[in-house]
Amino acid sequence: MPAPLRDSAVPKHEQLRAILLQKCTRELQPGDLLTSERNLMQDYGVSRITVREAVGQLVNEGYLVRVRGKGTFVAHRPVQSRLHLASFTEEMRALGHQPSTLVLVAEEATAPEPTARALRLPQGARAYHVRRLRLADDDAVSVDDAWFNPELVPDLIAHDLTGSLYRLAADRYGRPIERAEQTVDAQAADTGIAALLGVRKGAPVLHFDRVSFSADVPIEHTHSWYRSDRYRVQMEVGRST
Repeated sequence: MPAPLRDSAVPKHEQLRAILLQKCTRELQPGDLLTSERNLMQDYGVSRITVREAVGQLVNEGYLVRVRGKGTFVAHRPVQSRLHLASFTEEMRALGHQPSTLVLVAEEATAPEPTARALRLPQGARAYHVRRLRLADDDAVSVDDAWFNPELVPDLIAHDLTGSLYRLAADRYGRPIERAEQTVDAQAADTGIAALLGVRKGAPVLHFDRVSFSADVPIEHTHSWYRSDRYRVQMEVGRST
């Protein structure tokens, strides 16, 4: 049975926050339901205001998430990535996560006009289309919608597409990805993306638009949508001279 909190130099809401933080990070698992406000009040001998202040801080810090009508749950801690050129598979493994992939589409189809321009293909040209759901530790993180120049990676879709396509391009075709041009913006998840990522329609997602190059030849054009509560981008910036 928890002991009631005592008056001290540390405010009670800070004491309770520290206790709940330890539970979130050491005892409970992501998705676990936090005990009710009433139970916290009784267990620690504090007011509702104190409980709400402590829980609210942890919600703001990303350790807890409130779901209307259901309660407060331990949040999934976001994957934090440095902005650099790496495949999802390589990046997740480097960060200590177990990556996995569900292939949704693998086909040869007419490239959309923006993709044809990005890959320097004639309008109406065919290209390989690969759409995949990417997971880290079995949690959905992103949807990748990629198009590849078929002349550079012939028969790509005949291979195993659940691993790193960058590794496949390098090892199978001698086409290592050496650089990329990428833009990042915030979008509202449409119905399809929301369903795949397990979020509500209109939820904020990070959108990446990337063109990848091998020997200065564009080989891949990809749109990726990341759950903003499970993926963060870290970068180092400096003043130009």
